[in-house]
Amino acid sequence: MNKQHLKDQLSTLALSMFRKDFFGIYHGSLSAKTETSRFLINTKEAVFDAIDNDALIELYFKKDYRWNQASIDASIHQSIYSQISEAKFICFTMPQFTTAYSLEHNIITPKDYFGHREIGFIEIFDPKQFEDWYERAQSEIAYYFQSKKTNIMVIRGYGVYTYSRDMHEMAKQLAILEKSCRLLMLEKGTSSVFDD
Repeated sequence: MNKQHLKDQLSTLALSMFRKDFFGIYHGSLSAKTETSRFLINTKEAVFDAIDNDALIELYFKKDYRWNQASIDASIHQSIYSQISEAKFICFTMPQFTTAYSLEHNIITPKDYFGHREIGFIEIFDPKQFEDWYERAQSEIAYYFQSKKTNIMVIRGYGVYTYSRDMHEMAKQLAILEKSCRLLMLEKGTSSVFDD
């Protein structure tokens, strides 16, 4: 595997998703599995419109000093990689329309063609209280993926976790979901709060 090529791919995807407002300045995470027990992930200081070699770090599943530099989401990514063999890429984003839609709904049922065809419907996971979410997230997210037999998880008021074997398919699925949620909000007349 050419790790530099993989880093370049992650950088390109991060920039594209940053421009679509899926990532904040220091908010979100993106990773790629490199070996059986290793993965690349953004550092906690990464700015997603400028991901370079210094903004990515390779971690072993077994925690060592490098984990101190990694994204706060690294433990969640490690849990998914270790439990779901088809996970090659993982992404945590906070797309504004999907996250906003999750605040008032329990299910996302796209009414547009691409959303209906590619996504179907998605249950919205309620993390209950946020105070201990990061302690629970590592086990609850991987468990959700396995028990629901899905590769996308919308978490109320928090964002979206997704994994895939293909980076471009993962990005496409996120983009379709976000567009579907935007259309659902436009239909309800609630999108004016998001207009610039």
